[in-house]
Amino acid sequence: MNRTTIADSIVLRLTEQKLSLQEMFAATKNGISYFYIDNLLPEEIVSNITSVFPKKEAMVQKKSLREYKYVAAQMDSYNPLLEEVVYAFQDPRVVTLVSDITSITGLEADEHLYAGGISLMAEHNFLNPHIDNSHDKNRDKWRVLNLLYYVTPNWQDNYGGHLEIWPNGLEQQQETIHSTYNRLVVMATHQRSWHSVSPVVYPGSRCCVSNYYFSDSPLKKDDAFHVTSFRARPGQKLKDFILTSDARLRMAIRKVFKKGIKENPHVYKKKPD
Repeated sequence: MNRTTIADSIVLRLTEQKLSLQEMFAATKNGISYFYIDNLLPEEIVSNITSVFPKKEAMVQKKSLREYKYVAAQMDSYNPLLEEVVYAFQDPRVVTLVSDITSITGLEADEHLYAGGISLMAEHNFLNPHIDNSHDKNRDKWRVLNLLYYVTPNWQDNYGGHLEIWPNGLEQQQETIHSTYNRLVVMATHQRSWHSVSPVVYPGSRCCVSNYYFSDSPLKKDDAFHVTSFRARPGQKLKDFILTSDARLRMAIRKVFKKGIKENPHVYKKKPD
């Protein structure tokens, strides 16, 4: 089960469903474009991925008003299969197919896994509404697509931990895309692509493999550089004031320090050959 054989399966499923996926992505182009596909990988592969996924104690905890989750990008610290599946989504054939489905040209995968890799959300974990950082770690490329592959078997709709998108802003009802086992979600990212993850209300772990694709050009002509910016859920006025103030402060810092005051640790620092 290396990245090439895993990519073979991804290519097969995307090719089988290419027309319907194109239609799904095009139908959502006026808001936050996305498509999803179920049964992405053969059961033998995805069950093995699930079996080697690390416990939350072996990952990096991120806990604040913004979010509460566990992440990891240093893939050589875990079972080798996890690195293989992460990079299977970076296979040139997969990137080309996603480009064909979305009609976004010039897509590039991110070998450094800036904000990508693997993540886990346990009971009481959440991710508040936010827009992703607009660029890669060197601020050279625009972040344009978010790929989320869910690998937790029997994850029920009432467990929470589902992707929520807010195509009409936070004043309108969100749309929920469930974190179904063996489902790949591909979502556009730009300065209006507000999304969140609903709180997990079940004593289990919702596991995900994630990648970002970048491009020389932004998805929207009026896109401008922005840091990852969080908001509160509707009705949480004090929390929203704190989070918007936090985003403004971090944005002001980035205007002075292009790459921030300190390096973002969420990258894969590969050891020299």
